[in-house]
Amino acid sequence: MPRLSRYVGINYGTQFSASPSADQVVALLRRQSITNIRLYDANGTILQALAHTGIQVMVTVPNTELLSVGQSNASAVNWVNTNVLAYLPATNITAICVGTEVLTTDPNAALVLVPAMKYLRVALLASNLSANIKISTSNDASLILDSFPPSQAYFNKSLTSSILVPMLDFLNSTGSFFMLNIYCYDIYKKSNGVILLDYALLNPITPDNVVTDSNTLFQYHNLFDAVLDACYFALAQLKYSTLPVVISEAGWPSGGDSSDKEATDENASTFISNLIAHVLNNSGTPKRPHTTVSMYIMELFNEDLKVSSASAKNYGLFNGSTLHPIYSLRLSNAGPLLANDTTTQLYCLAKSGASQDELQIALDWACGIGRANCTAIQPGQLCYEPDTVQAHASYAFNNYYQKNNRVSGSCDFNGVATISTTNPSTGVCMYPGSSSNGTSNLTSANTMANFTSGNSTNLTTADGNSNNTSSSTSLLYGISSFSLSPFHILFSLLVVLSFTSLF
Repeated sequence: MPRLSRYVGINYGTQFSASPSADQVVALLRRQSITNIRLYDANGTILQALAHTGIQVMVTVPNTELLSVGQSNASAVNWVNTNVLAYLPATNITAICVGTEVLTTDPNAALVLVPAMKYLRVALLASNLSANIKISTSNDASLILDSFPPSQAYFNKSLTSSILVPMLDFLNSTGSFFMLNIYCYDIYKKSNGVILLDYALLNPITPDNVVTDSNTLFQYHNLFDAVLDACYFALAQLKYSTLPVVISEAGWPSGGDSSDKEATDENASTFISNLIAHVLNNSGTPKRPHTTVSMYIMELFNEDLKVSSASAKNYGLFNGSTLHPIYSLRLSNAGPLLANDTTTQLYCLAKSGASQDELQIALDWACGIGRANCTAIQPGQLCYEPDTVQAHASYAFNNYYQKNNRVSGSCDFNGVATISTTNPSTGVCMYPGSSSNGTSNLTSANTMANFTSGNSTNLTTADGNSNNTSSSTSLLYGISSFSLSPFHILFSLLVVLSFTSLF
């Protein structure tokens, strides 16, 4: 069996109300250095936009078309001609996924799954494309029964002889791969507390929480490896122990309904960041150590129109309307992959030429009622220089903007602020959100929830300590720093009170 090259790709579903153009989507993929994409159909517009990019594309025969494709060789040839040949060689189509989770969701289509795969293979052979385009189908992990301990896992026996064995034989004989969807969040949630959150998130766990397979004595430090090994053991039971496995879907939702307590930006960031690092370090699993595993992240955008659970609609990395990241990732040793927008490359800065008085008022509001962390621009601190209203306002505005998740309206300040993609950090003064500041995770809290009318503001200093600074001191920070007249002080306070109502 040929060794597959390792990659981290992404799934692209289109069931969302936002409508970015195909060119915008492809530009985003290129900016994020995403080399592999899986489509849930064979959309001609996106396939054309992917031309000459070199991005490897997996197209999909939707379940709704599977019955037709699986009925005759002629229908399969027509599908290949329309959805593959029409875009080659400009678009780099490298695989066809025949249906999605057919064996566990669509019993009628399951009957023609293997015939459809074979007909498509014949169509590719006729066009001399079989060596370059692989055929497979995605499978839900629920197809694997009795999955713990992993060593005793096996595939659903009602499907084994009739569908699974012929399918696995096809994959093995054509040099293809088995596709598996692993949803650690769903498994964690259904466990009702039996599975530790850190174990599901691939976080470090204590030795007493490491899970041991009593049959093999393999030790599992995370849920992902345990599920993947269950698949490896199930394949081995059917004598396909060397068949490669590609993770066709894996992710963590950043939102959901009241039952999805752990579907948060923070957990989504943690899971995706940890999973990418785990896949790219080539450590493999206890059963297949150092075995190359490739995967497709679930998914590029949230799909709010998907007919499914609330959490299933919130697996996206990016907002389909703005193309901005929904949360930040903490990646290391991943090269350029997802190293642009997902590392907080937007900043809120004071507008050039804005009135000094208006900037001062906005600065006072941000450091006071706005609860921005203005410690770094206090005298003697790292961002005090240059000692100008413009520079200090930019720091405060950006801190407020990043703290409030870059939501719409959080970079306005009565018209004296603007969003910029230029990193304003200089020397030792690192702006929150800059890449050298680490990829701080952003959470999707309501902006107004960060405002209080109390008398204190918690400011976190550079060393991580929290200072309880009175609002009045923060509010007057800019005034005392720039030695304004008593009349100016009174005027500023009055305007700040009215300015507050704008938020």
